[in-house]
Amino acid sequence: MSRDWQQELASLRITPYYQRMSTENEILAEVEALKGKFSDTKALYREVCALLFFRYGITPTTNKLYQYVRKGTMGTPAEALAKFWDELRGKARIEIDHPDLPQDIKTVAAEAIAAIWQQATAAARSELAVIREDLQAATATAKHREAEAQAAAERAAAETGRVNALLLQCQRDLEAERLATAGIQSRLAQQEQQLEEQRSLNKQLQERFSNELEKARTAVEAAHDRAAAAEKRALLEVEHERQARIKADRTTETLRGQLAQAEARERDSALRHTEAYTRLQANLSAAEAARESALTEGRALTQRLAELEQRLEAANQDSMRHRMEASMAKELIARMAPPEQKAQSKPARKRVAK
Repeated sequence: MSRDWQQELASLRITPYYQRMSTENEILAEVEALKGKFSDTKALYREVCALLFFRYGITPTTNKLYQYVRKGTMGTPAEALAKFWDELRGKARIEIDHPDLPQDIKTVAAEAIAAIWQQATAAARSELAVIREDLQAATATAKHREAEAQAAAERAAAETGRVNALLLQCQRDLEAERLATAGIQSRLAQQEQQLEEQRSLNKQLQERFSNELEKARTAVEAAHDRAAAAEKRALLEVEHERQARIKADRTTETLRGQLAQAEARERDSALRHTEAYTRLQANLSAAEAARESALTEGRALTQRLAELEQRLEAANQDSMRHRMEASMAKELIARMAPPEQKAQSKPARKRVAK
């Protein structure tokens, strides 16, 4: 009977690699939990034997037990494994102790009950295998969807990085345009300073002309009484001053024309600066809109990932429910055994359940 169980359980272990790794991680976690419950090394090895054989359908060996527990010497798991097989063979052996029945009838009845128990155990394990396959398939699907969500999140992050790089480039262009504008404003300030210097010079010329004209008038009035010659000389001086004034007026008009040209250049430069600033503002608005769209898509992907995690949690709850159903099936099998066998095997089963 033990060999049949070993062959049946060995067939259940033909699973994909990632499923075996998941089972291995679960076994390691439960062994660590048993280490906290059992301080005695031999008792710990017996519990690990029961865990591997009854819960995971794995035939325990000395090397595998020591690989999981790693306590004591190699003789300790060998001794615990021998006692486990002895106890299991004692539980599997069915004896009908009734003084009124012949030995042949006892043997036939015992074999019939053993066969029923074996068939019930096989049916329960078959159902448990189906439940495990469904759970593993659901877990694989959830992991695949989680990988897709992660890939989508990475694509959204890459798009966000691209938008941020574009925004940074726009900011750099805007800073360059600001520097160019600052240079233009600096040149305008220099031109305004030169114009102000020219106006100051013109004012000085006008003041000097006014002073000299006043002196000439004074001289003319003073010389008017002296002689006609002096008057003629004065008139000549006045004419000379008038020509100087005409020349000063022409210089003023020239400076005004230069000032108008400088103001026109300043207006053209300001207009170009305004157009460039408008283009940069439009590019910046487009980059902000693209960034907001990428963030919205990232939030949608995060919500989808949360939904997948909830589905995985539901699959884990279904797995727990299937395990409880398997445990109830085992109890039903135990109830089908004869009363004498239940009375003899009840203490041993409680010890295994620990």
